[in-house]
Amino acid sequence: LALHSLLSSSITNHKPLLLSFLYCSLVLILSYIFTRPRPVLLLDYSCFLPGHDRKCSYEICEYFVRRSKRFTTKSEEFMRGIYLKSGLGDETYAPPFIFQHDYEAKYTSAQEAEEGIVTSVDGLLAKTHIDISTVDTVIATCGMFTPCPSLTSLIINHYKLEQHIKTYNLSGMGCSSGVSSIDLAYRILNGSRRIRYILVVITESISLNWYFGDDRSMLVTNCIFRVGTAAALVTNDPKCRARAKFEMVRTLRTHHGSDDASYAAAHQAEDEDGNVGIALKKDLVRVAGEGLRTHIRTLAPWVLPWGELLYYAYRMVVGPKSDKPYTPDFTKAFEHLCVHTGGKAVIESVARLMRFGPAVTEPARMCLHRFGNTSSSLVFYELAYFEAKERVKEGDRVWMLAFGTGFKVCSLVWRALKDSDMDADNPWKDSIHRYPVKAW
Repeated sequence: LALHSLLSSSITNHKPLLLSFLYCSLVLILSYIFTRPRPVLLLDYSCFLPGHDRKCSYEICEYFVRRSKRFTTKSEEFMRGIYLKSGLGDETYAPPFIFQHDYEAKYTSAQEAEEGIVTSVDGLLAKTHIDISTVDTVIATCGMFTPCPSLTSLIINHYKLEQHIKTYNLSGMGCSSGVSSIDLAYRILNGSRRIRYILVVITESISLNWYFGDDRSMLVTNCIFRVGTAAALVTNDPKCRARAKFEMVRTLRTHHGSDDASYAAAHQAEDEDGNVGIALKKDLVRVAGEGLRTHIRTLAPWVLPWGELLYYAYRMVVGPKSDKPYTPDFTKAFEHLCVHTGGKAVIESVARLMRFGPAVTEPARMCLHRFGNTSSSLVFYELAYFEAKERVKEGDRVWMLAFGTGFKVCSLVWRALKDSDMDADNPWKDSIHRYPVKAW
């Protein structure tokens, strides 16, 4: 009785303080509930697969180069050498103007982008069973083609979207723009209190960037870049979790443009004769390696398991100074890696730096062989390879890594929400049984 009396007296005396504590606790709980980041889900994606009549074999490439009569013999021999050791197969896809008698790429030739956009978006909507009117934000990215009206306007006009829809157009970022556009969608959805659906369209148009000169640094692009488009539907609606494919875990973008060599490693310019092209400098592989090394130092603390992270810290701080910089084993952090499919030299450079074996780079090498460098959409063709092989299992972590002009290194980290299988519109559906092949 004495204890009960003491407690009652204490509660009575401190009632204002207790109420204040309960009120503050309630405010903090409600604040957390209404301000916590929302999970961002990749509902699904679709990759554009051109028709069989657009396949660009070595024979077709050589025929086009010779019949166009726009290149010197030395340039023809140089492109032949680049192509034969590029790692590209005979089933990549070229833009329509390659197959026409008029070898001059005109503005109308760049409509290859519209073909890829409409086909991939239609495929995505058919798979997700999402009404296009549900989409309230459209992000479109194309590294080298910026028409007026914009690509998002093209999408809105084609699908007759409502006037309140928000749009973002990204350009000039090269192969990293696909990953960057997903990063933008993630940041919008992660901090939004509203349930939203964002359509991300990732394309490229190489027609107007076909180079008809003799600068060797610009001729390389003719040999490795090919047609590709991807569309993805990203949402923060928790009701979609049961049918979504992936959940975003982390994104990271690092920009190295303050360094002159990094800035100039890949850029659009005119040659001595006024021909416009994309120059890929010999310094590009070194720049990519240094940019990746800086990038993974930032990414490592967020993704590596504790054991590998502690060993990495030990090697960085007290390890032998004479050794080369230690690269942690990222295969312990991820089950699947979509390595940037920029070209044979880039894949090999990443493999050396990251200590990746042939099994890790297999999807990148096979994607380069089957589709070539599709620029901004390349990581989704690579993800489709994993799914066609049914390698992704629920809970697996997937790392998408892409490089871009400027120079940028971009990462997306996903967690699989279900086991993968072969979708009806998977771009590998007619060829996956032949892969992997010996590409180089």
